[in-house]
Amino acid sequence: MGFVNCYEDVIRASAYATLEFRNTYYLAFRDLPAVLSKHVNGKRALDFGCGTGRSTRLLGQRGFQATGFDISEDMLRLAQAADPGGDYCLVPEDNLNQFASGAFDLILSAFTFDNIPQAKKVTIFRDLRRLLAPGGIIVSIVSSPEIYTHEWASFSTKDFPENARARSGDVVRIIVTDHQDRRPVEDILCTDESYRIICQQAGLKVIQMLAPLANGNEGYSWIDETKIAPWVIYVLSSAESAG
Repeated sequence: MGFVNCYEDVIRASAYATLEFRNTYYLAFRDLPAVLSKHVNGKRALDFGCGTGRSTRLLGQRGFQATGFDISEDMLRLAQAADPGGDYCLVPEDNLNQFASGAFDLILSAFTFDNIPQAKKVTIFRDLRRLLAPGGIIVSIVSSPEIYTHEWASFSTKDFPENARARSGDVVRIIVTDHQDRRPVEDILCTDESYRIICQQAGLKVIQMLAPLANGNEGYSWIDETKIAPWVIYVLSSAESAG
C-alpha cells in the first residue's frame, strides 16, 4: 500500500489552501518557534508533506531556507501560487532519493504522518533520518488519538462514534470545519506507544514531546482544547547522535 493522500483532488486542495494558523490549528503551531529555537542549529529545512505551503512559508518567515515537498500536484500548484519565490518539489510516492544524505538541519512534518499507513511509517522515518545533517532534528506534528473522539473549534467527530473503538493502525474519520469542504478526512490512528516503537525501529530518539493545551485567553471559541490536547509534537534526533 502506497501513500494515502486524501487531499489529492482540486476541491479539497483549494479548501485546504484557505486554512490559517487559527482555532485548533493555532495550538499545533503556537509552540513551534520555541521548539525550533531550542533544538535547531542551521537553516536548511525540509517541509515534508507541505501541502499548500502554509508551514513552508512559516519556516521561511523564521529565517530558514525551506524546501516544500509533497506528492500532490494540486497542493503544490497552490503553494507555488501563494509563494512564487518558494522552493517546492513534487515527488512521486515516498521517493526521497533525490535529496542528498545530511542535506537538512531541520525536517518538519505537520500532520503528514496522520494519513500514512502504519506499515510505511518506519520506512519513511528511516529515510528522513538519512537526510538529517549531524545534530539535525525532525519535528513531527501529529493528531493525538483523542482528537478523533471529541469536538473542537476546527474539527468535528460526532458523526463517527466508531472512532472510539479504533486501535492503533485503524482508519478514523474527522471533519474539518474551518473550510467549506465538509467531506470527512480519513486518517490512521497512531498512539504514543506506537509512535515511540516506530521511531525506535527507524533509528530515531524522542528528545522532547509536547501536548499543547489552550489556556482560554487566546481569543478563540474553544470546545475541548483547554482540557484535552488535540495535537502531539515529537522532536526527534538520530539515535546515534543523541547518544
